[in-house]
Amino acid sequence: MSNFIKTEKTTEYVKIEMASGSSLVVRLDPTNAPITVNNFQKLVGAGFYDGLIFHRVIAGFMVQGGDPTGTGRGGSKETIKGEFVNNGVRNMISHKRGVISMARSMFADSASSQFFICHADATFLDGQYAAFGEVVDGIEMVDEIAAVPTDANDRPLQEQKIKAAYFVERA
Repeated sequence: MSNFIKTEKTTEYVKIEMASGSSLVVRLDPTNAPITVNNFQKLVGAGFYDGLIFHRVIAGFMVQGGDPTGTGRGGSKETIKGEFVNNGVRNMISHKRGVISMARSMFADSASSQFFICHADATFLDGQYAAFGEVVDGIEMVDEIAAVPTDANDRPLQEQKIKAAYFVERA
């Protein structure tokens, strides 16, 4: 992680630091998902994700967070257009291990603040969800979260809390 430093300016790199001490860096892709990237950057800049949890964890699939209620039913104040092929947007990011994508309800334009990071390739999601970046450092954090025991609703038995999410740049 030493090749990234915290910055006050908005960048294409976001560090997600966990209360456990582990962290990762995602590189955002505004070419394929400009609306989604802008929304995520706005939320990161406002400190929205600080203190939230990964509330849904399915090893071999994904880890999901970004819900201020921690229930899987909450979000930020606004929703955005779903930037994926089945919604008329040419988003060419494939849901491979380490890709970050927006969670949503059954409605195409219902994405808000919840996101998930693929723990393994999930290409069956391509065209249906707005992928908007990828982990470029610290994929081990996703492995750590995916390894925790969960209940019947895929909720971690031990809280997986985001300490802070903030912008970084290459040192």
